[in-house]
Amino acid sequence: MTNGIDLSGRTAIITGASRGIGLAAAQAIAAAGGNVVLTSRSQESADVAAAQVAGTALGVAAHAVDEDAARRCVDLTLETFGSIDILVNNAGTNPAYGPVIDQDHGQFVKTFDVNLWAPILWTSLVTRAWMGEHGGSVVNTASIGGMGFEANLGLYNASKSALIHLTKQMALELSPKIRVNSVAPGVVRTRLAATLWQEHEQQVCDATALDRIGEPADIGAAITFLASDAASWVTGETMVIDGGQRLGDPTLFRKGATGA
Repeated sequence: MTNGIDLSGRTAIITGASRGIGLAAAQAIAAAGGNVVLTSRSQESADVAAAQVAGTALGVAAHAVDEDAARRCVDLTLETFGSIDILVNNAGTNPAYGPVIDQDHGQFVKTFDVNLWAPILWTSLVTRAWMGEHGGSVVNTASIGGMGFEANLGLYNASKSALIHLTKQMALELSPKIRVNSVAPGVVRTRLAATLWQEHEQQVCDATALDRIGEPADIGAAITFLASDAASWVTGETMVIDGGQRLGDPTLFRKGATGA
């Protein structure tokens, strides 16, 4: 049990869990007593990630958009643990940095396949295999980028905006058995988001109300909450976890600041 959340006897699949937010979510769910299945593109990276989890963890090679691999992962999870109570659709990518009109079809397809189609695929599989009859919780990893506009991230943010919409759609379609929610992280210390903070970390901190960049564990804790009974009357929602980044420049509001 962690932070009062008890997931003992429950099993979670986390896609894209070899590092960053996915790994942190697996660690948090395991700390709450849950069994976790971590997917990654290669078996080696999945095994390395599973070894970083203090609890019952299994690494499985499954590219998020590979339907056969996803189906095998679902089958293996049921054979090993007997249930799939939680699905965390965390796998994400952003090969399309730059203005939208400069992107080619290949970059578009890869972005939307991983960021939008994969959550549909995995949710469909776990619903038919277990959750449709027994119930469960799905948590999608979106982004605050899906709630606004940023230079050079238009295609990625469009995919995350669509995922936020999809979260609400699936929450209605899969109710009342399955709850579907999403998290919308701000700038977090991950490899995927490195270009947003790595060369100007202090600037990002200064523009954040809570004066720091997010850590994967911050998002992992929120995912664990949404997956648990503590959020049993929450569905179709997107939880923003950004340290106050969407609020605007905090320096104007702090003691001693002067307005124009």
